[in-house]
Amino acid sequence: MAREQRNRGRDRDSQYGELQERVVEINRVAKVVKGGRRFSFTALVVVGDERSHVGVGYGKANEVPVAIQKGVEKARRNLFKVPMHGNTITHEVTGVHGAARVFLKPASEGTGVIAGGGVRAVLELAGIRDVLSKSLGSQNPINLVKATVAGLQGLRDPKEVAELRGLTIAEVLGLEPKGEEEQAEETPAAEAEPVEA
Repeated sequence: MAREQRNRGRDRDSQYGELQERVVEINRVAKVVKGGRRFSFTALVVVGDERSHVGVGYGKANEVPVAIQKGVEKARRNLFKVPMHGNTITHEVTGVHGAARVFLKPASEGTGVIAGGGVRAVLELAGIRDVLSKSLGSQNPINLVKATVAGLQGLRDPKEVAELRGLTIAEVLGLEPKGEEEQAEETPAAEAEPVEA
C-alpha cells in the first residue's frame, strides 16, 4: 500500500516536471494543558512547476521540518492547472475566501508580478510573469493564499469560451482590431454631419 502511494507520488512529479516549493508562513501554536504549554507548528506551503501548475498545502506537526513536509505533501495532492495567455492570466478575476478578497488583473509584458507575500508565491510558482493584484479585506496569509487559489481556479480557458460563443480565441481575448466593415460604416456617419462655418 505504502509503495503504491510512493509510486503515485513519483508519477505525479513526472507528470508536472520539476516542482518548486515555497514556505509562505510558519506559525507556532500553543496548547495549554495541565502541566503547562505544549507547542506545535503549522506551515503554509506553495508548490508549483512554474508552467501553469500550482497547489497549496497546510501542514501541522510538533516540529517545523515535519510540518513543512506535511504541507508539501498536501500541496502536491492539490495541484491544479491555471489557464494562461502568454505570461499573464486570461481575464480579470476576484478570489474570495473568508474575509479575504484578492483582485487579479492581466498585465502587459514586462510589468512583472505586482503582488506581495503569499499571493506573489502562488502567482510566481504558477508561472505567471505579468500580473497586477490587490488584496482587499483580511490580511491573514492563509486566507489570502486560499483567496488567490480560488481566483485562479475561477479563471476560464479562452478556447472553451470561444467555442461556447462561436468566436475566435483572439476575439475572446480582445486582441483583434475592429473589422474593416465596421470602420467603413463609422466614417460616412462622421462626414454626413453638416459643418457650420
